[in-house]
Amino acid sequence: MRCLSYLPDNVKPTIALFLHQPMCSTQSGNGIIRSLSSHYNFKIFTKHELEVGFFDDVDMVAFPGGFGNSDAYDYLLRNNANLVRKFVQTGGRYLGICMGAYWAGSYYLNLLDSVDAVQYYKQPTADTRRPHTKAISVTWNGQPNKMFFNDGCALVGDASKFATVATYANGDAMAIIQGRIGLIGCHPESQKFWYDSYKQMTGHWHERQHNTLLLEFVNKLMEQA
Repeated sequence: MRCLSYLPDNVKPTIALFLHQPMCSTQSGNGIIRSLSSHYNFKIFTKHELEVGFFDDVDMVAFPGGFGNSDAYDYLLRNNANLVRKFVQTGGRYLGICMGAYWAGSYYLNLLDSVDAVQYYKQPTADTRRPHTKAISVTWNGQPNKMFFNDGCALVGDASKFATVATYANGDAMAIIQGRIGLIGCHPESQKFWYDSYKQMTGHWHERQHNTLLLEFVNKLMEQA
């Protein structure tokens, strides 16, 4: 694994991006790439068993969102879960968006300390009672916003153990950084055609401002020792 402090200024860090349609979708993955490619290189991996040394030139592993049940983890990460855990335990960063955020939780990769990823819409004080696509109210770094939501998670637990970057309307954490792990329940990587695909999203396109928020989030995550 590379130590960032010794990298030349013109060398971009590398993110290993997991893709499997539709659970960790190409749409979400492409949104991540488009949001971050000015500052990061990417290599792709899937459910197939990784070769020895795959993570040797990687600085961060990223799991995007998609459609389906998070229990698909048992099938999709069967071959590589232990390698991902070892990568994070030995200094790598983890970015999880929506499905990828759930997978950091206790039932899956179990990377977190005193916090877990749960379905936001099932929280007692949530401002929605349905998991379906919507522009949901969030506060990101103190600024109110509407962000693309599809059954995203809330990060609940001991708030003293993580830095909260964004919250939902009820105050539950929506985006956090805990050590070298960064999790986001909504979709700041979303692209314009996502909004064009849903009538209820008309007028909510963010003009790529949310993509910039994601880049800032990942840059901050990269700074974690």
